[in-house]
Amino acid sequence: MNALSYYPSAQNWLIRNKLYHIPFWGLYHFIWWTVALGNPAKAFASIFLSPFILKFLFYVVFQALAVYFNLYYLIPKYLEKGRFTHYMIALLLTITAASLLIIPGYYLSAFMSGQTMQQAYGANGDCFYGYLGTSLPSTLAAMTLAMSIKLGKNWLQTQRKQQVLEKEKLETELNFLKHQFNPHFLFNTINSIFFLIHKNPDMASASLAKFSELLRYQLYECNDRQILLSKEISYMENSIELEKLRQNDNVSVSLRIDQENSSQWGIAPFILMTFVENAFKHVSKHTDRPNWIRIQLDQEHEQLNFSVSNSASDVVNNDIVHYGGIGLKNVQRRLDLIYPGQYCLDIQHNSNSFDVRLQLRLTALELPQPMQKIA
Repeated sequence: MNALSYYPSAQNWLIRNKLYHIPFWGLYHFIWWTVALGNPAKAFASIFLSPFILKFLFYVVFQALAVYFNLYYLIPKYLEKGRFTHYMIALLLTITAASLLIIPGYYLSAFMSGQTMQQAYGANGDCFYGYLGTSLPSTLAAMTLAMSIKLGKNWLQTQRKQQVLEKEKLETELNFLKHQFNPHFLFNTINSIFFLIHKNPDMASASLAKFSELLRYQLYECNDRQILLSKEISYMENSIELEKLRQNDNVSVSLRIDQENSSQWGIAPFILMTFVENAFKHVSKHTDRPNWIRIQLDQEHEQLNFSVSNSASDVVNNDIVHYGGIGLKNVQRRLDLIYPGQYCLDIQHNSNSFDVRLQLRLTALELPQPMQKIA
């Protein structure tokens, strides 16, 4: 019983993953014979219809052994550990040994064909160094080809792994940024209801019902990376209604929405609402002149134009500019990650107003198809 019989899975793996190498090396050497003889039919006859197949097999077997010894033993043991001198010495010895082991194939082929070395290989057929001068470059070429393939394969695997890790990193960062926003908005909404309790208990009760709808949206309906635009707009409208209830009478809020059928268009959750929430947070508190918030959304096909403006004062503007990572910096980072090259964001602030304009290219959202009723 051999060692592999204790490990049937290892044996199956070896058969499954290495058997296809045999025809590869056979084809590789057949191509070289074709180049040397100038004719594939002549090369086929010289290899498979004569005793010189033994010389061919010596090339295939010993060069393949040298290649795999280098790839699976020398490289991991020496090259990958930075032992370059040891690796180069071992590699040269391997190439030399494989080249020398190929040479008996010349003599054995001549013997099996019943010819002398001169009859089989010409006037200089007995020259040992002549055979070494052929087998050595051939072995070196095979080793170089195999290393190139192996290193190229490793590079591709590393690139794929790097892409997967980068994608996972971006998804993790997106989830973190999105959940970082949610508590901030919830705290503001709770404060709105708190103010309403003192002003109008009945309104506070109705607002609490709206608030429960918002919570349901955040907890159950916006966990995907993309949601329906119509749901985001509905969420924004409900949130604005809650925000308006706690504002003073001297704050004028206008909302204009002009859109086509948005049933097929998707958007990242909380993108739009961030700007609206920021406007309510930083709207001016003037007593001698109007305070206002203007929100406008236009959508035609995949093009979305969204603008939010609010009256502001110098103090408020300064607060907005230095506003931290939960607000504007958050949404800008999310836009960079989710819509690279697909959006244009313009933020302007002066002594009287703060203006945000977002142009965004939407993507169609694939909705699950309803289950067909079985007849």
